[in-house]
Amino acid sequence: PSTFVLVIRFGILWDELPRLLTLMYYVQGAVDIPLLNKTVGQCLDQTAERFPDREAFVFVRDGVRKTFAQFKEEVDQAAAGLLALGLKKGDRLGMWGPNKYEWVLMQFATAQAGIILARELEFVIRKVGCKALVFPTQFKSQKYYDILKQSCPELENSSPGGIKSKRLPDLSVVIMVDSKLPGTFHMNEVMQAGDSSHVKQLRALQQTLSCNEPINIQFTSGTTGSPKGATLSHRNIVNNGNIIGERLGITEQDYRVCLPAPLYHCLASVGGCMVTALHGSSCIFSAPSFEGKATLEAVSQEKCSFLHGTPTMFIDMLSQPDFDSYDLSSLRGGIIAGSPVPPEIMKMILTKMHMPETVVSHGCCEQSCQGRFIDRRTATVGYIMPHTEAKIEDPETGKPLPLNTAGELQIRGYCVMLGYWDDPDRTREVHGYCRIIGRCKDMIIRGGENIYPAELEQFLHTHPKVEEVQVVGVKDSVMGEEICACIRVRAGQSCTVEDIKAFCKGKISHFKIPRHVVFVSQYPLTVSGKVQKYKLREQMEKHLQL
Repeated sequence: PSTFVLVIRFGILWDELPRLLTLMYYVQGAVDIPLLNKTVGQCLDQTAERFPDREAFVFVRDGVRKTFAQFKEEVDQAAAGLLALGLKKGDRLGMWGPNKYEWVLMQFATAQAGIILARELEFVIRKVGCKALVFPTQFKSQKYYDILKQSCPELENSSPGGIKSKRLPDLSVVIMVDSKLPGTFHMNEVMQAGDSSHVKQLRALQQTLSCNEPINIQFTSGTTGSPKGATLSHRNIVNNGNIIGERLGITEQDYRVCLPAPLYHCLASVGGCMVTALHGSSCIFSAPSFEGKATLEAVSQEKCSFLHGTPTMFIDMLSQPDFDSYDLSSLRGGIIAGSPVPPEIMKMILTKMHMPETVVSHGCCEQSCQGRFIDRRTATVGYIMPHTEAKIEDPETGKPLPLNTAGELQIRGYCVMLGYWDDPDRTREVHGYCRIIGRCKDMIIRGGENIYPAELEQFLHTHPKVEEVQVVGVKDSVMGEEICACIRVRAGQSCTVEDIKAFCKGKISHFKIPRHVVFVSQYPLTVSGKVQKYKLREQMEKHLQL
């Protein structure tokens, strides 16, 4: 709602903000693109009518190709199936796993049925009260069923749809994408579960949906460490998808967009899938997770016009030994998001990758995850998006700040989240808005993923041999930054790097597992006894010879 304000505190100076914001402390975006009051389902329905035979989604590695007509039919089948399993409007369904067709299917099926999509595992399932969870058998070393059993040991002896878990009391339905194990439904069963009565129920339910209702929960970590569920509405993500498509110049022409970014990130789910649902572009997923070579192959073979990714992804693609052998002449632009883009890398993207219309985007989960600032330059974070307002204030006095002064960037507009799920205190704390404490301080940006040390420190403190832990980001030539855990072990205990990494595996997201683990006897402290993280970071980079 436009009455909400998003507050972000950056440890940056004015000359690092958009050019327009250097001229005044307040700026308002254009209003030439009208805002849409549609649900996600309505957008898909209309686009499927316009382009029934055009490819909507292609998963290259799995050999999956769906036209808009096919996708729309399967979305309705899946939505009816979820209703048949007992899910209702407002229930939460958790998605877990790599980029697979079923993820996109569930993204739109839940939207059609008014079910709210969420991500991550135990904390998230408990926090938002997930009734259903969807995942594949395994991806790489992660065996999802076995990991879930650690939090839900009752699963193995439960009937499908009848799970009663002590630790996860809301969870009753588990759906597996590619197999059927005890206590679960196979995705095929879900697709066949809905009969004509459930389709009728779905149609009636769709008439009750409002574009202002929640449809997606994106979990983001705060500086206090525990994840917060930024709750987004249809209106949030529909209008982001619409404006992104307009900004990129995606018209009714058959444009194909390559998406190596993960579907749990809004760069893919909104910048990719929602743009497809609104503008009729085709989403091309190169692999279940990012692979530079596979992405280049997909762009070349599928004749993609746009390519979205983080700076780390583009660096990886540009460094492929056979880079020059790929035909990238079909490319014209794309979105780079997640972390700052080095100017020399941007120049190579614009020229060597044939992407002159590339834009740099900045945003956060609480702003519907896609940038409120977007630009074709690398020296700034761009200019304000349509239908949003921005200003800079002193966080203590609330007064406008002079130029070249760090302060709070406040955002107001359609893009601001509804609030933090089931967390009125934190929502009130930021007046329904979000405050991100300066990322030049503690936040680690690893390959475009924001990682908060406090969250990892809190988790690692649960290890029985850890006395104290401090997490810092250290420089890395590929990822930009990597995680370094500096651990003091309890007296009389011994611990190894392998012990720590094994402890993390399956309990936190794989990208949050520390790349470096260093055992220390003390930390650099201020006179008041606070850990000086910048000095610790310097020590670790020297120790690791980075």
